[in-house]
Amino acid sequence: MAQPRKAAVGFILVTLFLDILGIGIIIPILPGLIKEFAGGSTASAGFYVGVISASYAATQFIFAPILGALSDRFGRRPVILVALFGLGIDYLIQGFAPNLAWLFVGRIIAGVMGASYTSANAYIADVSTPETRARNFGFVGVAFGLGFIAGPALGGFLGGISLRLPFFVSAGLVLVNWLYGFFVLPESLAPENRSPMTLSKLNPLGAIVHLKTYPMVAGLAGAFVFFGLAQRGLENVWVLYTTHRYGWNEATNGLALALVGVMAVIVQGGLVRPVIGWLGERKAIIYGLALGVFTYIFYGLASQGWMLYVVIIVGSLGGVAGPAIQGLVAGSVAPNEQGRVQGALAALQSATSIFAPLVFSAGLFSFFTSENAPFQLPGAPFFFGAVCTLAGFVLVLRQFRRSPEVAA
Repeated sequence: MAQPRKAAVGFILVTLFLDILGIGIIIPILPGLIKEFAGGSTASAGFYVGVISASYAATQFIFAPILGALSDRFGRRPVILVALFGLGIDYLIQGFAPNLAWLFVGRIIAGVMGASYTSANAYIADVSTPETRARNFGFVGVAFGLGFIAGPALGGFLGGISLRLPFFVSAGLVLVNWLYGFFVLPESLAPENRSPMTLSKLNPLGAIVHLKTYPMVAGLAGAFVFFGLAQRGLENVWVLYTTHRYGWNEATNGLALALVGVMAVIVQGGLVRPVIGWLGERKAIIYGLALGVFTYIFYGLASQGWMLYVVIIVGSLGGVAGPAIQGLVAGSVAPNEQGRVQGALAALQSATSIFAPLVFSAGLFSFFTSENAPFQLPGAPFFFGAVCTLAGFVLVLRQFRRSPEVAA
């Protein structure tokens, strides 16, 4: 039984790596392309980045529970494959986009297809044992980290040639990923563990309400919203912030984001298992979130670009919290409910991704870099991120006090 489990984890991790590589290539150049369409204004670019990103997230909010429920009914494999093929075609649409309207359409389609990561998380939960859950979700972080090492660096290089070239390269990578999955990826959900589809499962709000079935998951959901809001805000405003404050170009942003990926691989690939084994899932979550609060503060305070590299290295240690949360959630959920619960959590993440661009990019960054601001404060989004992470930290402590850990 152990051998198929290891093989299945390997298959899905390669799939996730190639998927995130395609996404990572786009990150350094998307704000620049939007700024080009917006006439070169930084404040206008911040506004449009926020609106387009919020629309992308709203689509994911609607479709994440739908794809999760579909994977509970028909299996993880077909959902993942259909979404990958659609995403590859969509990158071509974005690459040929002649204006903001077409780019907006492309990001909407990407939101639908990108919601398949709920099925990927459910896949990992399917093939994990209680002893390997946190480790396997740590490997998911490694796959994402490796994708972000190569993706943004390659995107920055390609973007220096043409802002559209990264879209075509991403399309090729995702379609290769689809071919790999079509011929190699096995199904992880046994027929006897599949569940019928109902309208309540397809409703994102209904899926979120269903989290009450699992008290620990429901208790963490509020905290999940707060630190998800902070993380989505950081991702959304990063390139705008570094370009405006430090004059970074696509290549420099690509290298900085590649460092984020390197640290993710080191932390989630090498530290998650010993740290969670030493501290336990709960303390790993608490310490990780506490470090996250200070990380956001120092991002906003950094007066020179080189300081961000130091913050990235130190702050990445808080990344142990992510696999610990995923392990705690997966261990609380029945096998035939993994897709639905992962879909609900993804819907919550998407909900934060709707508001984060509007608050962080279109709101705080756009306002505090405009001529109407009482003073210039481009780091304002990061300070707000620290407040959000602190709120999540408090809610986690509250939930853990309500539900004391029971010794095995």
